[in-house]
Amino acid sequence: MAIILFIIIGWVTGLFARVVLPGLRRMGLISMLLVSMVGAIVGGMFAATFNMAGPLFVPRPHNIAGAVVGAVIAVSVVYVVQRRQVHD
Repeated sequence: MAIILFIIIGWVTGLFARVVLPGLRRMGLISMLLVSMVGAIVGGMFAATFNMAGPLFVPRPHNIAGAVVGAVIAVSVVYVVQRRQVHD
């Protein structure tokens, strides 16, 4: 159940990044959404590893925060890489 929540968080973060960051217009909407969804899943799983009490995919506040941070980091990495490619 929480993996769906992580995917939705990544999807919303990808849409928000698409609107806010102007340099990502070269990357398609689907690609941006996929990058942010993968970042949210990885971030949520990473946050869940610090809580050894249960399974990885549980919608707890720290897991949700990890999903948001993971999606933002994934989008930021893509943004920096694309900016460097444009300027080179």
